[in-house]
Order: sequence, then C-alpha cells, then structure tokens
Amino acid sequence: MKRDFLTVLDLSSKEILRLMKRSAELKAGVDSNRCPLIGKSIGLLFEKASTRTRVSLEVGVYQLGGQSIYMNPKEIQIGRGETIHDSAKVLSRYLAGIIIRTYSHDTLTEFASHASIPVINGLSDMHHPCQALADLMTIHEKKKRLKGVRMAFVGDGNNVLHSLMEACALTGMDLTIACPKGYEPNPGILKKARASSGKGTITVVREPEKAAKGADVLYTDVWVSMGQEKEGARKKRIFRSYQINRKLLSYAKEDAIVLHCMPAHRGEEITDEIMDSPQSAVFDQAENRLHTQKALLEFLLT
Repeated sequence: MKRDFLTVLDLSSKEILRLMKRSAELKAGVDSNRCPLIGKSIGLLFEKASTRTRVSLEVGVYQLGGQSIYMNPKEIQIGRGETIHDSAKVLSRYLAGIIIRTYSHDTLTEFASHASIPVINGLSDMHHPCQALADLMTIHEKKKRLKGVRMAFVGDGNNVLHSLMEACALTGMDLTIACPKGYEPNPGILKKARASSGKGTITVVREPEKAAKGADVLYTDVWVSMGQEKEGARKKRIFRSYQINRKLLSYAKEDAIVLHCMPAHRGEEITDEIMDSPQSAVFDQAENRLHTQKALLEFLLT
C-alpha cells in the first residue's frame, strides 16, 4: 500500500526516529554505493520557486540511483486546464513517486487521492514537512537529543511553523511560539499537533523575550512568505520587534543554536551578526535537507 508524506503527522514517532537514524547514516556515507532507486523516475512538480527543495531533491534522487524529472505547471498540460485527477492518474503510470510544491494544500490532497504512487509535500501554504525533518536532524546533531529540548519560534504562524509544531509534539520537544496578535498558527493544526502524542508542549505568547528565555533553540522564518508580497510593508511594521538579534539571543541558554529555514531576509527577521555567528546552525540545517529527504525517499519508495 502506498504511503504519502503530506504532513509530519503522516509519520509516527518511531518512524521519525528511524528516519533520523538513517539520515545520519547517509550523511556519514554509510551504504554510499547503494542505489535503491535505480531504474526509478521521480517527478518534481513545482508551482513555486525553489532553491534548497529542488536542488537537494534532484541531487538526492541522483545519489540514490534514480532519475528526477522537473515539471513546471506552465510547461505541462495541467497548466492548460487538465484536471488534477487526470494528471495524477497519468503521471502515476510513468513515475515511482512525485514531489509537489504548490500554493494550495488542497492541490496536494486531491492529487494524492487519485495517485497510485507516493506523493511528497515539497511545500504548500499550510505545511512544509520536509523542512521539519531537516530541522529535527540538525537539532539532534547539535543537542544529541530531541525529547526535552526547548525551542522558541519567533515570527509568523506559517507553514514552516505548522510542520514544526507537529514535529515537536511527536518527538517530545517543548515549543514556545512568539507572534503578534492575528498571526498565530492555524487553530486546527495547533489543536491537532497538541493532541498527536502528549509528549511535547506547544505554547503561544506575544513577547519574543518570553519565548526565548532558557531556550535551547531559536528559530525564525521570513515575515513575508511567497504569495504575500502585497502585504509586505504592513507585515514588516508589525513584526519589527520579532527579530532574532544579539539581545534576543541573550535570553536563551549560552549554548543555544539558531535555525532559519531560508531564504533569509537579513536585517529583517534575523541580523547578519546572528546568521553568521558560531551559534548559527542555519547552513548545517540547509545541508540536512539532502540527507533527510534521501532517507524519506528510501523509506517511501523501497
């Protein structure tokens, strides 16, 4: 029976820990000559621009012995009105799996409901689960554990945060979210994450300093996500005090690390000083997209 990965909650706690172990093995070069995807083609259907997701997946598929096929909706028939139903049925006949990066999460769920191959969420407006796997791997590398780690997320209640909430709940991390009024995470996703395991706690506050106090990890993302450019100026004013800088980092533990899913708007949600500091694990985090996605592809497709 095929498995999809549309949200972090599509995995169990045990499966996440299994993926973390395998990701570390792949990063260390274990089974570097093994090619579990040999002879298989993996589709990348991307409506939205991408650097890390696209390149890490194309490289990962290649390293696993497979072939990646990049598809821009404007260049295939789905961009000319072919239904999602028909596209899912046809592409399932050619591909072993597909990664979709889309504006609407409903597109993903509809495609997955008609596809006979595994569907992976490369990013939607509601979730970014592949990013969350890389976040978990990076935290485990730096802190040697997940359970009991205290994380502070400072910024917008967006898709990255939604997946992070689910990841923290499943692995026993305690997450405190600092966001302005009106920019909280989706209530339904928050409720579901809190109810998913009972291991990790999720708290929402207004003050960044309150969230950062005693944290092991500080995390942020851009204030203005793709597709929100029209309200960019307004959001920048509202989020001005939600910046990860030297002062905010001083509230966290001395050995706290800083994460950012990238791309970063330096000088807005994070300063250059912190982005490039010894406490920043941002570029390790970006690299780990490759290793965790390879482990995920291996898990779903073999």
